[in-house]
Amino acid sequence: MSNLDWLVLFGTLISIVVYGVYASRGSKNIEGFLLGDKSMRWWTIGLSIMATQASAITFLSTPGQAYDDGLRFIQFYFGLPIAMVILSVTFIPIYYRLKVYTAYEFLENRFDLKTRTLASFLFLVQRGLGAGITIFAPSIILSSILEVSLTFTTLIIGVLVIIYTVSGGTKAVSVTQKQQMGVMMGGMILAGIMVVKMLPDGVDFGDAITVAGKMGKLEAVDLEFDPTNRYNIWSGIIGGLFVALAYFGTDQSQVQRYLSGRSIRESRLGLIFNGLLKVPMQFIILFIGTMVFVFYQFYQPPVFFNDAAIEVVKNSEYREQFEEVEAAHQDLFAQKRQAIEGLIQAENANKADESEAYRTQIENYLDQDEEIRNKAKEIIVKADPKAETNDTDYVFISFVMNNLPHGLIGILLAVIFSAAMSSTASELNALASTTTVDIYKRSVKPAQSEQHYLNASRLFTLMWGLIAIMFATFASLLENLIELVNIVGSIFYGSILGIFLAAFYIKYIRGNAIFIAAVISQSMVIFLFMTTPIGYLWYNVIGCGMVVILGFIIQKIINSN
Repeated sequence: MSNLDWLVLFGTLISIVVYGVYASRGSKNIEGFLLGDKSMRWWTIGLSIMATQASAITFLSTPGQAYDDGLRFIQFYFGLPIAMVILSVTFIPIYYRLKVYTAYEFLENRFDLKTRTLASFLFLVQRGLGAGITIFAPSIILSSILEVSLTFTTLIIGVLVIIYTVSGGTKAVSVTQKQQMGVMMGGMILAGIMVVKMLPDGVDFGDAITVAGKMGKLEAVDLEFDPTNRYNIWSGIIGGLFVALAYFGTDQSQVQRYLSGRSIRESRLGLIFNGLLKVPMQFIILFIGTMVFVFYQFYQPPVFFNDAAIEVVKNSEYREQFEEVEAAHQDLFAQKRQAIEGLIQAENANKADESEAYRTQIENYLDQDEEIRNKAKEIIVKADPKAETNDTDYVFISFVMNNLPHGLIGILLAVIFSAAMSSTASELNALASTTTVDIYKRSVKPAQSEQHYLNASRLFTLMWGLIAIMFATFASLLENLIELVNIVGSIFYGSILGIFLAAFYIKYIRGNAIFIAAVISQSMVIFLFMTTPIGYLWYNVIGCGMVVILGFIIQKIINSN
């Protein structure tokens, strides 16, 4: 890191905080703090929705996901545009007609207080965990760069977010997210251009596409139905539709973004804007990950992408073993690169048989490479039994830190931290809204003044910020981060969505039936998650379907008695 990189990084972070505090000053009541006085235009809503979903995990982990698994993750978003249309037609008009602050207020009007409280509680649990994960992801990077404790870097990020979110509420979140989205996408596109320009002489963009395609990194669609496969077109359209309906229709961190619109039309346009741009945005980020993969077919990659873990091994008794594995990795890389160059020449000369022979040879090298990497991971665990062996989250940042020019490194780090701040700010704002409106104002301290609830909202924002920091401090890399945050959501979203779908579309089901059905369904989803290999996207379908079906059955039993 050069002084220029530090200047770009911290200049961006401080500017965001200052701008957020300045632009949102003067909230005098709870509507101003929680809904931004309902003054947002559609483009602000759309960018705010996208920025809320595009956390640091998106920019840190998604390229690594593509490096490891190609473009298959894009299928996760195939149901999203359909969901945006459904929400625009059904959910938004009802929320506006009832003049709610949160999505869960509607549930008391439709069912009863205990159902509203249950849905609020489920949201608070999963979104509270999610806020911790979105702080934790970039904290890992800064901790590694500065060589300081993870706790220290977690505090830095958490405190910066808390400052402007507590100060300005929803308006602070929304107005800063426009600038943050510009930083995020501009920085990522620059990275994509650079990775292609840095390919060796004689290897152009078309050759890069050829290599990625022949090595299976451009297979974006899997038509086979397999419930244990996390990413195929069926889990993407069906499971992705359900998770998008739940996330954008019932998760207060997103509902709050479009409830701040100045009209139904503005909110609908904001959602449709998100539906049109989200899939292309994710494709760009994944595609950049595949280009990083191609880059490392011509330039020696590390045998393991987490430099901190390698340093631990090299300071241990296992140093010589690890260096032997590194040497084998380098030898294999040289052979693989030669085969890849032969593949490109065969493709350009239209020699199909020769090209296929090279492709088979490369697949064999990739299998050997995986074996070598697994040996490296085994040695890492011997040196540090607590070490995390999933290094996909480090692929992109390792590429940035070791290959990009100074200045651009600062921009890419600013991308990651801007994303972390934007997403976390939305989450804290939503957690405070739900705690204030659905729990505190409704059941703990009703009939208090506007100023009392405004102060309570700020205090709850601070409280959830501190809880998120505490969770992030004790979190560990259980999965690829982009998958982890979606797994946490999928465990809870299905049950919440089932409650809302019954509320909107099945008038026969009443409060007691839906409450019992939701408790049973949520318990069953947690049990399935702990005991079966079902792909996590299907938990959204299972949880939602169980709530609706059980609710209908239980209501029948209640009526028959």
